[in-house]
Amino acid sequence: MEHYQKLERMYLAANMNTQLYETTEIKIEDEVAEIKLTIDSKYFHALGAIHGSVYFKLLDDAAFFAVSSIIKDVFLLTTSFNINITRPVSQGVITATGKLKFKSRNLFVAESSLVDEKGREIAFGTGNFTKSNISLTEEIGYK
Repeated sequence: MEHYQKLERMYLAANMNTQLYETTEIKIEDEVAEIKLTIDSKYFHALGAIHGSVYFKLLDDAAFFAVSSIIKDVFLLTTSFNINITRPVSQGVITATGKLKFKSRNLFVAESSLVDEKGREIAFGTGNFTKSNISLTEEIGYK
């Protein structure tokens, strides 16, 4: 679907993903988003595993784009996001999958799970999202 492809291009073109998380891949479908990242040592904390901020980014992004899949006019905003980290990881490809769980006029709730290459869950989270006043346009990369 064209909307999903525009969201995918917008996400991949963001500075954070072109300059820091350059191995990021994304696939968006109806109410679901999957994001993959190849782990690099630049994401490590002092103990040699990825920092919690990487877990947060992938979980939030996957949930955000699961909701965005059904919003075709405006950009969303994350209003809250809670994560639980269940195991450290320091190599391979990790995959976050976000799924829409609840929708109303002004509130959307999505959950996401992050797994390692062996399919073991390494973190999970739940977020709340709302519509912004910012239109989805080419100026913000929606093209």
